[in-house]
Amino acid sequence: MTTSEILKTTDHRPWKLPTGNWKYYQEWNDAVFLHWEVEYSELRKFIPENIEIDLFDGKPWVSLVAFKMEKIRPKNLPSFPPVSNFDEINIRTYVKFNNKSGVYFLSIEAGSKISSQIAKSLSKLPYRYSKMNRQEIHYQSFNAEYSDNFEMAYQIGQKQTEKTKIDKWLVERYALFQDDKGHTNEFEIHHIEWPTYKVELKKLMIDYPRFGNLLSSSPTLAHYSPGVQVIAWGKKKL
Repeated sequence: MTTSEILKTTDHRPWKLPTGNWKYYQEWNDAVFLHWEVEYSELRKFIPENIEIDLFDGKPWVSLVAFKMEKIRPKNLPSFPPVSNFDEINIRTYVKFNNKSGVYFLSIEAGSKISSQIAKSLSKLPYRYSKMNRQEIHYQSFNAEYSDNFEMAYQIGQKQTEKTKIDKWLVERYALFQDDKGHTNEFEIHHIEWPTYKVELKKLMIDYPRFGNLLSSSPTLAHYSPGVQVIAWGKKKL
């Protein structure tokens, strides 16, 4: 789809498109979502007090999303594959700020050192470099600084023709909130509704010591998506 076609597809959004010009184009492709229902008291340790934890039926959730970041570029410039394309793993939870629902990143790992450094510098998001090896249905990552290990093998199942309420609550998020030196930054995005498929996990090993009991080898839910084209607006200091 062209960017103008994406911007005209808005019926699925929870609020209107942001005003002002968008700033970045990117693609989030070949994505595996792993979701865990977690204990509020455990999660609260990792979230700034001024950011409200969003709940589904009274429970918070944490997700790990492993995907390919591709074709990321500023609005009026072409992408540069050595920087624009890289594997990424983010660990996120679901929050509210100023009555708007969004996500909050506990961690973002990139498989490219230079891309990680640039993304962290521009966005102030918690990017870090991890060694990654991704093949068709296998994903492996290791970070020496934090002793983080991740390995997954999976099989893609049937497309979900109808999403449940929890499916939409977990994947259809159009804002990001992140703390930065005493204030909160907001990032707004837009894309078409995620096409999602069932996924069967053939192997899953997760060891992120600093997150304690938030992640385990048995996620509550999982999804696969071939991806979406994403339009992003600039960072907004709140």
